[in-house]
Amino acid sequence: MDCRRFSSSRTQVHLSQAPPTPCELQLHWLCSFSGSPSELPFPNWCSRPSVSAVAREWAGRLGQPWRRGRTGRSSVPVGQSRELQRPGKMGNAKSLSSQKTCSKFLPEEQAEVDRLFDALSSNKGGSAPGTFSLEALKSHVKEALPPEMVTRLYNGMWRVQLTHKAHGGSGNVSREQFTVFLSHLVKGSFEEKGQMVMKMILPAEGPVKARDVQKFTEELVASAVHVLTHRHELRGWTRRKSTASPTSVQAMTAQLLSEMKFQDGHKFQGPQFLDQVCEQTMIEDWVFHVPHVGMFLGVVIHRGLRLLSSALDLSTLVPECHADPGQPLESILDVLSVVYLNSHLAAELRLRWRLLFSTQLHGQSFSQLCGRITQRGPCLLVLEDRDGHVFGGFASCSWEVKPQFQGDKRCFLFSITPSMATYMPTGYNDHFMYLNHGQQTMPNGLGMGGQHHYFGLWVAADFGKGHSKAKPTCTTYNSPQLSAQEDFQFDKMEVWGLGDHLETQLVKNKKSILDSNLEAQSLLEISGRARHSEGLREVPEDD
Repeated sequence: MDCRRFSSSRTQVHLSQAPPTPCELQLHWLCSFSGSPSELPFPNWCSRPSVSAVAREWAGRLGQPWRRGRTGRSSVPVGQSRELQRPGKMGNAKSLSSQKTCSKFLPEEQAEVDRLFDALSSNKGGSAPGTFSLEALKSHVKEALPPEMVTRLYNGMWRVQLTHKAHGGSGNVSREQFTVFLSHLVKGSFEEKGQMVMKMILPAEGPVKARDVQKFTEELVASAVHVLTHRHELRGWTRRKSTASPTSVQAMTAQLLSEMKFQDGHKFQGPQFLDQVCEQTMIEDWVFHVPHVGMFLGVVIHRGLRLLSSALDLSTLVPECHADPGQPLESILDVLSVVYLNSHLAAELRLRWRLLFSTQLHGQSFSQLCGRITQRGPCLLVLEDRDGHVFGGFASCSWEVKPQFQGDKRCFLFSITPSMATYMPTGYNDHFMYLNHGQQTMPNGLGMGGQHHYFGLWVAADFGKGHSKAKPTCTTYNSPQLSAQEDFQFDKMEVWGLGDHLETQLVKNKKSILDSNLEAQSLLEISGRARHSEGLREVPEDD
C-alpha cells in the first residue's frame, strides 16, 4: 500500500502519492505543530492552517481540482469518493482486500461475527455459496425486529463496496460485506458509522432527502423500543407504557432531527425542510452530534441480531425502575420519554429511578407530595395537564419546605408532549426551586423558575391547579409556556427519585431528639415506654 507519513519535525509535512487523511492532518497540526508562522511548510500561511487549507494545498500540488465540503474534515478532491476507500484514495479505512484487515473486532468478537455469518449462509434460502439472502436474515431475526428495519440492515450490508471482488452475487451479502458493515457500524468512527447509516437510508433512486432521513429515524426509534420489549429488557418498566406510541416516536424523531444541520447552516425545523438534499457529510455530523442515533443502532444490532450482546450496557440508556410491585401503576412516561430524560442526567443518577409520589397511588394531596419528596435527593417531577401536555422539571438537590428559593444551576425544565425539549438555566437569577406550605404571607406551592406568582412551572397547594407563565420565556430557564393553557388543571403527577436509595443515609444522618436528651430517655424508661426507633437505626456519633 502507498505510504502516507508525517515527519517528526514540526516544520515539515511529507506528502506521498497517497494523501494523508483529514483526520491525520488535523492530528498533526493540532498536536504537533507549535512553531512560529515563519516555520510553516507552505508559503502564504500566516497562522496555523485548517484541515481544509492543508488538504487544498496538497490538491493544488498534485494538480487536482478541489471540492470543499461544509467542514474541513469532509473536504475531498473531485473524483475521490467518501465511500469505503479504495487503495490510494483519501479515507481512514485501509484496503478492503480482506475482512481481516477491515475488521475492528477483537479476535473473540470476530469469531462470534463469523459464527453468525456461518449460520446465516447455511440457511436454505437460495443464496450462492458463502453468502446469505434477505430471507435468511429475516428468518434469523424472526419477530425481534420490524421487517422494514431488517431490510434496511440487509441493504446496508449489500451496499458495502469491495475492491477486490464483486458483490455477494444475485443481491446476496458476502462475508466481507457483512463484517465491514457491522465493524464500522458498531466500532467505527463517526465518519464510518455515518457511511453505514447512509447506506441504510439510500432510497431506490435519486439523492437522499430529509424525508428519507426522517423515515429512517422513525423506524430506528420504533425498532429499538420493539426489540427491548420483545427481549423483555425494559428494566422494570414493563407494567407501564412499555410500548412507545406513534406520538412519542414522532416526538423523539423530531428531537433527534432537530440537531441535523444542512450545508447552509440551518437546522431541520419542520416539514418545509423535508425536500432538502442530505449529503454524506451531513449524516456524519449528525451521527457525531446526536449520540442517541448510535445508541439506538447498538440496541438494534446487539439485541436484534443477538450479536456481541455483552457490549451493550442498557443501564446507560434505560434506568432501572423501582416502584411498589404490589401496586399497579401506569406511568405518565413511556420508555422513550424515560430514555430522553435519562440522557440529560448526570451519570450517577442514570442507573435507577425510584417512585416517590404518584397521584394514582397517593391521591390528590399537596401534604402527601411534600411529605414524600422532601429530603430525598435529586428528583424529576412530571405532570400531565387535562389537555394532554406532559412536562416537568429536574430538581438537582433535595426539596426543603421553606419560603426561600433553593437549588442550583444543574436544575432544568422539560417538555415531553407535544414535543421533547429541555430548558437549562440562563444565569439571569437563581430561582431554580421553591417549595412552601402552610404560610399566609408567602405563596404556598411548588415552583421552578421565574418569580412569585409568575413561575415557569407552578403547582399550587390547592392541589390540581397550576400555571406556566412565560412571556416570552421564563427568565430562569428560557422555557416557553409548557402547558396547553397558561393556568392549567391536572389530575396526573409523578415524582421520581434518582440514583441510589437515600433512606439508609438519611436515617444515619438524622438524629432523634432523644439522642441528645438523656432526661427524656430516662423518663421514657421510668414510665415503661419503649423507644420505637431503638434497634432500627444507628444512633449517630456526636459531632
